[in-house]
Amino acid sequence: MPPQDFDGAVFAAARDLPEESLRYGAVFACRESDFMEAVMPFIELKDVRKEYVMGEVKIVASDGVSFSIEKGEFVIIVGPSGAGKTTVLNILGGMDSCTSGEILVDGREISKYDRRQLTLYRRNDIGFVFQFYNLIQNLTALENVELAAQICKDPLDAAAVLEEVGLGERMNNFPAQLSGGEQQRVSIARALAKNTKLLLCDEPTGALDYITGKQILQLLQDTCRRRGMTTVVITHNMALAPMADRVIRIKNGKVDYIRENPAPTPVGQIEW
Repeated sequence: MPPQDFDGAVFAAARDLPEESLRYGAVFACRESDFMEAVMPFIELKDVRKEYVMGEVKIVASDGVSFSIEKGEFVIIVGPSGAGKTTVLNILGGMDSCTSGEILVDGREISKYDRRQLTLYRRNDIGFVFQFYNLIQNLTALENVELAAQICKDPLDAAAVLEEVGLGERMNNFPAQLSGGEQQRVSIARALAKNTKLLLCDEPTGALDYITGKQILQLLQDTCRRRGMTTVVITHNMALAPMADRVIRIKNGKVDYIRENPAPTPVGQIEW
């Protein structure tokens, strides 16, 4: 970071000090972590590579991927099938490890984590929403959410979260008694109940019809705004790009471009 930019962050922080602190000439001292939180991206990938070796064949799924995401942003990672989108999501979510490069989340370099640390990271810091729901069929909607909430440090009330996603009247139903859209809402509630910093969604509308898909995307967008939760959505549908604060296009395992959107479009106004 250029020195002048860091100095600017210092003076910006000084402006927020109580008046009496400045009146009596108090020494301005802040922890390094306070500055790092103010000036560092919430997520940063630096030259991330992922290689799979099968016999004599080496497949490069991620080829030097680099990007950053700010806290509270709604981000879409878009690209054709096989481009490497899900590989990036799996590495970011701690379900896979990178071959080389650095991955920093909230100031911590998770690319150096061992298996136990990655397990705790997935448990406490990440909420996952998958394309095919991954609900336990012999548990009710409420029990599915409660099960996930039991393994993390500071969970939210499962019933309250199900109410929030519009399933207050369906929480005692089993997955087979729910529509596809309702099952995905349970999946979202399960992720939200963990009360995590980061929500990762892999093609969350891929198994849904158009109308239901729009409802799920609206729920995700609203949740990101209301909770200030950093949300990353993987999709192949480029038409969804206007709804994001930041769009990252991946092609052939590389970042093709990154675009910021200062005025995201509500999902209801997007057609595809």
